This record gives sequence, C-alpha cells and structure tokens, in this order.
Amino acid sequence: MGKTQFDVIVVGGGGSGLACAMAAAQGGADVLLLEKRPKLGGATGLAIGSFTANRTALQRKAGIDDNPDAHEEDAAKFGPPAYQAKNNHALRRFFFDHGADTLEWMGRLGLSFYGPSPEPPNRVPRMYNVVPNAKAYIAAFQLGLLRAGGTILCNAPAEQVLVDGGRVTGVVANVEGERRTFHARVGVVLAAGDYANAPDIIARYRGPEFTAIEGINPHALGDGHRLAEQAGARLVNMEITYGPELRFVPRARDGFEQLLPSKGLAMRAMGMMMPLVPKRVVHWMIKRLLVTWQHPEDAILSDGAILLNREGRRFCNELQSPAREVAVADQADKIAYILMDQRLCERYSAWPHFISTAPEIAYAYVNDYLRLRPDVAVAGNSVAAVASARSLPSAEVQRTVEQYNAFAAGQDEDAFHRTDRPAPLAGNRWVLLGPVKAYFTTTEGGAAIDKHMQVLDGDDRPIPGLYAVGQNGLGGMVLWGHGLHIAWAITSGRLVGTRLGERARQHDETTLPSPPATE
Repeated sequence: MGKTQFDVIVVGGGGSGLACAMAAAQGGADVLLLEKRPKLGGATGLAIGSFTANRTALQRKAGIDDNPDAHEEDAAKFGPPAYQAKNNHALRRFFFDHGADTLEWMGRLGLSFYGPSPEPPNRVPRMYNVVPNAKAYIAAFQLGLLRAGGTILCNAPAEQVLVDGGRVTGVVANVEGERRTFHARVGVVLAAGDYANAPDIIARYRGPEFTAIEGINPHALGDGHRLAEQAGARLVNMEITYGPELRFVPRARDGFEQLLPSKGLAMRAMGMMMPLVPKRVVHWMIKRLLVTWQHPEDAILSDGAILLNREGRRFCNELQSPAREVAVADQADKIAYILMDQRLCERYSAWPHFISTAPEIAYAYVNDYLRLRPDVAVAGNSVAAVASARSLPSAEVQRTVEQYNAFAAGQDEDAFHRTDRPAPLAGNRWVLLGPVKAYFTTTEGGAAIDKHMQVLDGDDRPIPGLYAVGQNGLGGMVLWGHGLHIAWAITSGRLVGTRLGERARQHDETTLPSPPATE
C-alpha cells in the first residue's frame, strides 16, 4: 500500500481499536488500523464477551430500575479495597453514563445479547453476554469498518510515535518487515491492549519476583503503554494487576464455542432465537466457555486440596497468594496439578462449592470438568491411578500424600510452614486437576486521560493528537468485576471514534478551496 496520509490512525485491532476505527470511519474519517498480529481480535477475541452496563433497554424490559450513581457505588465493592482507593471515580462515573448507549449502538450493528444477569455485589442485574461469544464483536466491527472504507493492515506493529512541535502527527510501523511512516491529520489512537505478558513492565511496577508469570494473552506486551510513554504520557496505576492467579492451561485446539457463528445471518438468527432457547441450554453453552477460561476457586486449596509439581511433590504453602503463584511459575514447565480426595470430590459436586464460576450464569463442578475438560481433569479410585494418568511418579505422589497427612493429623510440622490443620486426604475416589499455570489475566495501569480520552502528560496537559482507549486508556480507573473491561474498551472506542470522525469532517470543511467571489 503506497498511501501514507490518513485522518485517523488506530494502533491495535482488538475490541477497543476496531470500535474506534469503525465509528471514526462511519463518521467520515479516512482511517488506518494497524494490528501487529496476523489477524484481528486481541484480548477481546479471547474473552467470554460479558458487557456490564446500567439503564439499558433490556433492564427496562425486565422491570429493573438502575442508574449510574448506583453502579459506581457497587463497582467500588469489587476487588481489594487498597486498589479501589486508587480509582479515578470521576472517570469511572463518566464511563457508567455511556455504557447503555454503547449497548444500543451495538444492537443496531446486529449484535445480540443475553441478559441482564446478576453479579453480586451489584444490587441489580447489569451483566450481558454477547451471542455467541466475544468474536462477534470483532466480526461486526471489522465488517463495519471495511464497509465504511477503512483500511486494515495486519502484521504491522507500530514502533514509534511521530511528534512535531509537541503534537503527535503519526506513527512508524513495521509492515511485514519494512519500516513505513504514516501520518494522521486528526489523531492517533492507542488501542494496543495490556501488559500482562511484559516481564520488564511487570518487574518495574510489581517487582522482579513476578517476571516468570505469563499473561493469559501471550501477545499482551504493553505496546501501547510504551508508545504513550514515548510521547510523554503519564502512566497511572501500573502496579495494579488482575492476578496472578491459577488457571487451567487452555486446549491446544479451538473449543466448541469457537465453532459457533460469529458473523452474518447465522449470528443474527442465533440472536433472534436466544430469548426462545431454554435457560438450561444457554447455561450449558456458557459453561463450555467457563471451563475453558475460568480459574479454579481458591477455596479448593483452603479446603485441603494440595498442589503438586511434575515430580509429584508439594512445593509451596497452598494458602499463601501471590507467593503460591510465584512458586508455580518456578516449577518445571511452569505448571502444577491440584489433587483432590473423596471428601473434596463430593464437596465440589454441588452448590455452593464449585470449581469455577461466572457469577449467576454458570457454576462448574467436578463432574463438569471430567465431562467437558478431560484434558485437565482425571478421576481414579486411588492416588496411583490419577498420578499415572498424568505421568506423575505414583510412588512420589503417594509419599507426598503421606507426609501431608502426617502434618494434617498433627504428627509433624509442615515443610512449607502451614499452621492450619486440614483434614487428611483419603478415600477411594480421587481427582487430579491440571495442568494449571500462574497467569496475569489483565492489568489496570494505563495512560492518564481526560473525558475526551486525550492522553495527558506529566503536568496533566493534553498531548495534542494522541488518544488512548481500552486498556491503554484506563486513566486510573479500577474495573474489577465481570464485563467492565470489555464495556470500557468498546465504549471508549466508540466515543473517541465518533469525536474524531466529527473532527475529520470539520478538517475537510476548513481545508476546502474558497468559493469563487461573486459580483
């Protein structure tokens, strides 16, 4: 492609970048979207697709009265209080004013949603799931962008922000191995995702002990944060991360949910049929997603399950997090297994004790994992049976259980300084879950921004021509809880794209030749 001049350049082809690029193009801007990967999607394309908002049409249809102030109060109840104390309340309250409009906007694109679903401590149901999964966002936005005349370049990582006279004027990108310079007449938008898999950034803000822990999205390398800092941006809340936490290693191949239609007439037909589908079927579909991406509850370890490495040995205090996750990342292949005995298998077979959950949508129990994820769950009538099924040394696992039981019975001290007295592991039904790895799920740090998503410098002054959306432009918000990150990604992208589309039209009008003088 020989063209180098555009109105708007968007860096990143996930949910926030595509929403921004499409809105700008539909508003009349000449848009270039740069994506470093061979295909679009980003972290949004890997997600279940939850979207949380208040005052929606679906809430009104269900007779639910809601408002942004109540949503802000409830959002402050999620996650560690120390993190919430650092939240940018003004910006988060602004966000909650615009989520319902974004949901309606997506409905006009043909996207369908199931909900609202409750998620305590939200006082009313506010969470929606896109049909059939988050890939529907990507397909709809990509189609809208192309129909509006936008340009997409994949395999094109942005490497440098161009600054002229204090204004960001474009980017330098590596397009299939060739450095290319692209200029933006109106603005550059950073939409390149988080830094969960950027060890240098994690070490800088969380500490060097966390550098062996991977991001669940292997391509989340902090590209947008680096570009923002390069342009003089102030980064905020970079020490706040979602995780580390233990998660099951995903399947090597795409799961069932990736076979569902994510575009075209099939997707629309599924959306129209969804209100008619029995709830148990919807829950089954979402449970397939749940056992693919969710993490095992900490309560399993608190109740007495133990962690084993490939050698069949314990290696940490299972009750101490994040030291537990750091220890997992130090094991061979960075993996571990969770051993459950008969008591625990029975306990985690029915409400209220579940292996993993997406609140009030689906709860996955032992038998769900044995049925839906045989790659990470195996059952047997003895310790040796489950150990052998995963090629762990049976004799060593049996020795580990005996040592643990001596500690549980009060006959010995624990080698890893546990001071509780759990029940001994026993019985004739055993389950081994895993492999699990320690992951950072996402990160809460981003560029400081104003309510126009314009990036701010160290003196809180807007950097002309530079905008940030999604995980690049969190602006100090803490978005704990399901559905808030995707809601912000798409909402911020929509708002910035709409604004830049308007500015592009104004730019064109002011640069048109003057009409000829009349007598």
